[in-house]
Amino acid sequence: MIEPPSFHAIAAMVVTVAMFFGFARSRLSTEIVSLLTIAVIAVFLYFFPLPDTKPTDGLSLAFSGFGHYALITICALMIMGRGLVVTGALEPAAQILERLFKWNLQIGLLVSLVAAMLLSMAVNDTPVLVLLLPIFVSLAARGALPASKTLIPLNAAVLIGGMATTIGTSTNILVVSIAMDLGLPEMSVFHFTPIVLFAAAIALPYLWLVMPRLLKDNRIEETRESRRFQARLRVSEDGPLTGESLADILPRLGKDVRVHNPPVGKLHPQQRLLISGTQEGIESAMRLLRGEVAPDWVLSKIKRQADARGDDVIVVEMAVTADSRLIGRTLPSSGIADLYGVAVLGVHRPDRWTGGQKEQTDHSDTDLRFAEGDVLMVTGLRAELEEFARGDSLLMLEGMRELPRRSKAVLAAVIMGGAIVTASIGLFPIAISALAGAILMFVTGCVKFDRVGRALSAKVIVLVAASIAVGQIIDASGAAAWLGMVLASGMSSLAPAFVLAAVMLFVTVLTNFASNATAATVGTPIAFSIATQLGLPPEPLVLAVLFGCNLCYATPIAYQTNMLIMGEGSYEFSDYIRTGVPLVLLMVTTLSVLLVLTYRL
Repeated sequence: MIEPPSFHAIAAMVVTVAMFFGFARSRLSTEIVSLLTIAVIAVFLYFFPLPDTKPTDGLSLAFSGFGHYALITICALMIMGRGLVVTGALEPAAQILERLFKWNLQIGLLVSLVAAMLLSMAVNDTPVLVLLLPIFVSLAARGALPASKTLIPLNAAVLIGGMATTIGTSTNILVVSIAMDLGLPEMSVFHFTPIVLFAAAIALPYLWLVMPRLLKDNRIEETRESRRFQARLRVSEDGPLTGESLADILPRLGKDVRVHNPPVGKLHPQQRLLISGTQEGIESAMRLLRGEVAPDWVLSKIKRQADARGDDVIVVEMAVTADSRLIGRTLPSSGIADLYGVAVLGVHRPDRWTGGQKEQTDHSDTDLRFAEGDVLMVTGLRAELEEFARGDSLLMLEGMRELPRRSKAVLAAVIMGGAIVTASIGLFPIAISALAGAILMFVTGCVKFDRVGRALSAKVIVLVAASIAVGQIIDASGAAAWLGMVLASGMSSLAPAFVLAAVMLFVTVLTNFASNATAATVGTPIAFSIATQLGLPPEPLVLAVLFGCNLCYATPIAYQTNMLIMGEGSYEFSDYIRTGVPLVLLMVTTLSVLLVLTYRL
């Protein structure tokens, strides 16, 4: 006869269900629900302490998430991801995937999902997602699929791949270690890989074709049309433009850039192309075609000064006011580069370059005289840009943006690679590798201390802290152990296939509401107990626990990678439920059948 749960166990289950209900309804923000959960746990344990504890111990449990290694690890990983973005270290990979997505969006997504699965089989899934996350955010900004439609499928692919080997996740290692302590023979790295690969092949169509359609496009639409700038792109000596015809080049530029008064024949060094496009379009054309829209000497000077000072190179838009000395002058006669050390990359004139609809192409940028209302796209260091704006009576507009510090791109990639390798081979725990990588990002200048806030998400921080507190009270109150006993007592009359499915589903629910470690710690002994009572081999039941611990798709609090993508994809709690629950049911059914067939139960 199973005794009823304790008062604290009942309270822990009520708090967990209430938090889940609050997240699912979305009446309150994720941050508010998370903070309320922490507050309720703190107040409850102060007035009703757990056995053999003091009231203040409850406060420590409730707020321990803010200092927990999992939260620190997630923050460190987000900082390292920021370092890859601001240095442009992921540009080569992003460009390859961008070309694939431009060729075919669906094929690009399929290749990405398969690559993520295979990569996470050998490398811990958290570093894999950290590596891929900024690439897909960058792709979304360049016109590929929205990040909100790709990040949840990508995360699921990473988690499925990590489930395929004993080293794929730290949870796998924990389950295998506990099982060995209980008497199960040691499993090889690829002991259960065929089972997972078969299940992955069945789940892949859902990730690829169905899951993106269940997710909304969370991109924030621009409320105004982007300004289009006129610029002159110079053909460099060793760039890909030399010797090419313009017809061969145009597909590389994309729809955002147009070429006016196109030259006839092959292009030659130092030739200049009159182009128009948005700020992002012109910068993309400069990067892809390795051409410049400003004199080399001033761009080189800006780069040297940035390296010497440790400052960022900035691109900003400035409007010409009525009392500016530039009115009536041309760009060469203005002496902007000589006087201020900044470079004008392009000029926008409202009555000339309005989205490409009203164009005049009979003027060049050399004889265009500045007029009131013109908007200049200018690059340089912050101090020089501010001096230019003051000295020539210009109005700095919104949209100031830092250019990637590409001189540190290789360094940032090496730091990230070192963190991934040392964590994946088990040389250091992921927390130590991530923290060491974040420190190196700061020390080397890949990420600046005053920009850390841009890398971190307040929503993720309080959500992680709340989930840790809930996981700890579920474990400490005995709620998890009581649920396990109830599960074991009701299985005596079930067929082996249903026993496997029930164990896997129980652990899956536990891991989605508490933590992988709690599910592994509680579930593995329960699996051995059930196998002994029912006369079943323990290995398939242990694998049911291992697989269930990895089926953490249904809530953002289930695993740290779920939280990493939450801010970038602008996801709500309901997005995880809507897409994750069908995937959980599909994987539980498939894996249970495969275990029954493999072990001939």
